[in-house]
Amino acid sequence: MSNLNALLGSRICHDLINPLGAIGNGIELLGLSGVADSPEMALVTESVQNASAKVRFMRLAFGDANADQVVQRGEIISVLEAISNGSRVTYSWAVPDDQSRLDVRIALLAVMCVETALPLGGDIYIAQDQGDWTIHAKHDRLNLDPALWAPLSKGDHADNLTPAQVHFGLLPQMADQADRKLAFSHGSDWVAIKF
Repeated sequence: MSNLNALLGSRICHDLINPLGAIGNGIELLGLSGVADSPEMALVTESVQNASAKVRFMRLAFGDANADQVVQRGEIISVLEAISNGSRVTYSWAVPDDQSRLDVRIALLAVMCVETALPLGGDIYIAQDQGDWTIHAKHDRLNLDPALWAPLSKGDHADNLTPAQVHFGLLPQMADQADRKLAFSHGSDWVAIKF
């Protein structure tokens, strides 16, 4: 991904998060002014929270990242907790410290890839041990499209990716830029990406 593409991702996320924050503040003010709680207000509140969480996730996954940038552990956990609200997917961030923004970007792109294999939901576990990362997903029913997964271990991606599959194209590029080698493995009820 060229730096311009990463900057574009950062800009889009930045421009979206501000109005979402304003909507959230407006909803909070309506609540303080005595507007009765209603299913409609609850739906709007939940939708704004979900959209904000997705934008924060995408900023980390698609935005510009430099080698000297660090992402705080609490920020990552907050984002993953927020996107799991109302989702069929649970996330466990078992990484003990703050991490390089480059590594976090690769990890979150890998999370997006393993999510693709979980159409019915499941559990995603993210761990790092002495610089080696593992993103592991588990569910009884996986959907592993060989055209998407086979190229990953070769540091490549499938041709003709759709917008919903763009992370399969970006993951090998970002890993290569960070001098990381990707490895993909799976069993009948699990899939893992390591770098």
